[in-house]
Amino acid sequence: MNDMYFFPEAAAEAALRAGMRTALGLIAIEFPTAYAATADEYLTKGLALRDHLRHEDLLSFCLAPHAPYTVNDATFARIAGYSAELGLPVHVHVHETAHEIADTAQAFGRAGERPLARLHRLGLVNPQLIAVHAVHLNAEDIALLAKYGASVAHCPASNLKLASGIAPLANLLDAGVNVGIGTDGAASNNRLDMFAEMRLAALLAKGASGRADVLPAHAALRAATLGGAQALGLDQRTGSIAPGKSADLTAVNLGGIGTLPVFDPVSHLVYACGREDVSDVWVAGKQVVKMQQLSWIENEELESLALMWQNRLR
Repeated sequence: MNDMYFFPEAAAEAALRAGMRTALGLIAIEFPTAYAATADEYLTKGLALRDHLRHEDLLSFCLAPHAPYTVNDATFARIAGYSAELGLPVHVHVHETAHEIADTAQAFGRAGERPLARLHRLGLVNPQLIAVHAVHLNAEDIALLAKYGASVAHCPASNLKLASGIAPLANLLDAGVNVGIGTDGAASNNRLDMFAEMRLAALLAKGASGRADVLPAHAALRAATLGGAQALGLDQRTGSIAPGKSADLTAVNLGGIGTLPVFDPVSHLVYACGREDVSDVWVAGKQVVKMQQLSWIENEELESLALMWQNRLR
């Protein structure tokens, strides 16, 4: 996963306990929270955490300025410098809503300057940029992403739930932009199911463009695996099954009544399967899910956690 938001040290602790490969986002935003008071403090804390955990094999890091409407030019410029110096990707919500484009120009940009153009002016549109959502794009925006090798994190369910719109995926793919698939957070998605997200991305791309050949099953599976790894700068380590890469593997049971008969396994993975069909998972060769059971947590502890949340919800 690639995470963004406050208290990344807590996310790191949970991810390491679960044995989950994680790209931690080091949040930066201009207003105070319980985590930090200023953008400088956010960055200082985040970079200190990165220094402390940089030798953890399952962790990587990215700088995570929240969005163009919550981060000023000086902070973005600092982040561009850190990204270049440390080789860290930059994860930012961008062009998510129509209001954002007008609000950013009014609050931080120059008259009529679109958020991506502003990021380009500040040195952030390059192969290390992960443009999250990227819903409201015009031809110039897409050309900019393509020219400088940036990636898009496509989050279709979140964009629908929040009525943000539908990303122009066909145009992005036609331009050669690398696309990965994300869920966004629980508040704007709830399910956090990458199988459901693959299917929705493929169907929306076809429906929105009127082209049944857009994002076929193999391309959707690539976006959910190698496309995401490429966006995070991890495609030499993970994202596909190849000699020399980490043994990050998911086994999917295609023998259930809901998935038989199987004529095309890849088509099934995208259009028929769900997370309930996952039987086993390995990360860096270590099994973390065995026969649909988490191998790193005892059943008694899982039952205790479930009971705690049931009591809180009463």
